[in-house]
Amino acid sequence: MRSVSKMLCTAAAVMMLPLSAALAQVSERTIKFSFLNQADHPQGLGAAKFAELAKQKSAGKFTVKLFPGGTLGGDLQTVSALQGGTIEVTVLNAGLLASQVKEFSAMDIPFLFNNSKEAFAVMDSDFAKRLLNRLSDKNLIGLGYWDLGFRHVTNSKHPITKLEDFSGLKLRVLQLPTYINLFNTLGANAVPMPFTELYPALETKAVDGQDNPVTVIYNSKLYEVQKYLSLTRHTYNPQVLLISKKFWEKLSPAEQKIIQESANEATVYQRKASLEREAGALEALKKAGMQVNELTPAETARIRDKIKPVIEKASQNIGEAVLADMNAAIATARKAK
Repeated sequence: MRSVSKMLCTAAAVMMLPLSAALAQVSERTIKFSFLNQADHPQGLGAAKFAELAKQKSAGKFTVKLFPGGTLGGDLQTVSALQGGTIEVTVLNAGLLASQVKEFSAMDIPFLFNNSKEAFAVMDSDFAKRLLNRLSDKNLIGLGYWDLGFRHVTNSKHPITKLEDFSGLKLRVLQLPTYINLFNTLGANAVPMPFTELYPALETKAVDGQDNPVTVIYNSKLYEVQKYLSLTRHTYNPQVLLISKKFWEKLSPAEQKIIQESANEATVYQRKASLEREAGALEALKKAGMQVNELTPAETARIRDKIKPVIEKASQNIGEAVLADMNAAIATARKAK
């Protein structure tokens, strides 16, 4: 029996050798992870899962410190900080990276996806991975795509039930050409503004409304300063999980493997959490007193027809090759159903 026990112990030791060798390449590291939403938002839940996995896979050597609520700055400031190496990780709307790689503006084309399942399939496609690879020249490394959901419009004036209801509304929009063009074309007055300035702008009536997924509307307590929620589903918001290239290049192969595996597993968790929280957030907004309305298919069709010039302009900026690549990925996702 002793010889059998000895053999088993030896075999276990041999099996542990690759893991021990890998962990020998892992150093003590502190990683700052900055993001705009609150800690209990699906974005924050994904960040917490990433931190947990990185600590676990590094045998406690990686400590990921979370900075929710834009405490380290807005999205564009954070991207610059990643490029400079003063912040290590962030997650943000994919379209905001168009200032770095113009093709990311493809993600902001209105009415691009029919549902989340379709969007996830495209975000996991070779097309989306190739976009991430283009970030390397900008001192950024893309680790994957998270979910924020479809965007809807809120305002403090009246329900939006038809195209004409957009007329004259001052709507805060993302600091991106497609969003500015979209709402101006619909008859609203688009006001580009960082998310960190949104709540006080709504509170003081500097703007009448805004657009965001329901989880953001709920977790950021926008229901306190907004009365009407119209489920327009006009754009889908993939999120890009980013790490500083300066930091990435300091990592050993074993450390890079830990980070990427943690990102992959956190992505699966975050998407599931986002979908689960979406339904709950919508019900919570209704209970908080928001008046929620759907658009009829006929009105949605009118809106889509009205913004055709916006889609055409955005498509021209992206380029035919990238657009064809993206449309092929969408067609593949739809065929898979």
